[in-house]
Amino acid sequence: QVQLVESGGGLVQAGGSLRLSCAASGRGFSIGPMCWYRQAPGEQRELVAVITSGGSANYADSVKCRFTISRDNAKNTVYLQMDSLKPEDTAVYYCNAETRTTATMRLKNYWGQGTQVTVSS
Repeated sequence: QVQLVESGGGLVQAGGSLRLSCAASGRGFSIGPMCWYRQAPGEQRELVAVITSGGSANYADSVKCRFTISRDNAKNTVYLQMDSLKPEDTAVYYCNAETRTTATMRLKNYWGQGTQVTVSS
């Protein structure tokens, strides 16, 4: 079993910055792609950014040039640096990780509990 624990959310003024972290814990697994999603009230969950185990990253158009995803494979942790924040970035942010069990090579996706990001105008 893998657990993802997020931290770093909060309240910030427009134009400010926040850094989210998501640490994976457990035994007997390897981690593939890791992602950040967000869900605003009344909206569907949307993909914000994804990073492969090799460090290749892709972003939603709405956050390009403002957000940076990175990961520390030794710590099983993914980060989301959010700069130039806008009120429309307000949402609950979730991390997601694709894992492979070492013993069975089975793939499984896990979600974090979510962290609230609120950007005031």
